[in-house]
Amino acid sequence: MPDSLKLDTSVPHSARMWNYLLGGKDHYPVDQAAADRITAVFPGMVDITRHSRAFIGRTVRLLAGERGIRQFLDIGTGLPTADNTHEIAQRADPSCRIVYVDNDPLVLVHAKALLTSTPEGACDYIDADVRDPDRILREAARTLDLSRPVGLMLMGILGLVADYDEARAIVRRLMDALPPGSYLGLNDGTDTDPAYVRALRPHNASSGAVPYTPRSPQQIEGLFEGLELLEPGVESCSRWRLEASPFATPPEVAVFGGVAYKRG
Repeated sequence: MPDSLKLDTSVPHSARMWNYLLGGKDHYPVDQAAADRITAVFPGMVDITRHSRAFIGRTVRLLAGERGIRQFLDIGTGLPTADNTHEIAQRADPSCRIVYVDNDPLVLVHAKALLTSTPEGACDYIDADVRDPDRILREAARTLDLSRPVGLMLMGILGLVADYDEARAIVRRLMDALPPGSYLGLNDGTDTDPAYVRALRPHNASSGAVPYTPRSPQQIEGLFEGLELLEPGVESCSRWRLEASPFATPPEVAVFGGVAYKRG
């Protein structure tokens, strides 16, 4: 493995922490310890991860099923688990093409092994940082036709970009490169639960991981500027476009998201 792709298991990584919180096995003791410190203060972190994951599934089913999107650019994909973006999309249409982007070497290794496409479609993985949208677009163009609509997925990733103006600029640069008819699916942690905010403070200050910045729902909505939000707009992921269930409406969780359309 090249030096640039060597695993650093001395500090936690968000993708591996997320995998641990979802009940996966692809993480290291440092990731488990960091996640356990958060959940000890804020047990609701497990609900955030699970509702975030469910939100991704509903988003892809909406775009691939109802909206006819056949190309997806999924940035900050994390470690493969059940019902990844390409699996959901290619159930709707086996010809769907998906490009995943992340910057953790462990994700790269697993992605190459597990993110396998249908024969009719395509899957690719880019080792890149969300802060480098030009590189992402350049490399994604090897697999995706960027003259045709794309479903851009930014799930739980922009909280790792501390500066809000930079986060907005990243979204603008990516969406500007995509044609009318494209969609943006986005979620991120919010400051709506004080316990969540308190739990993140020591993690951000001393864990060695890239700090995570929860934002207000209004700031999350601001990331969709210039796009047409689909109903119900920006909402807690536990309540966004809930599918039929015999159970009561789940409580709000401190991760909000939405899906928006780029008009011509």
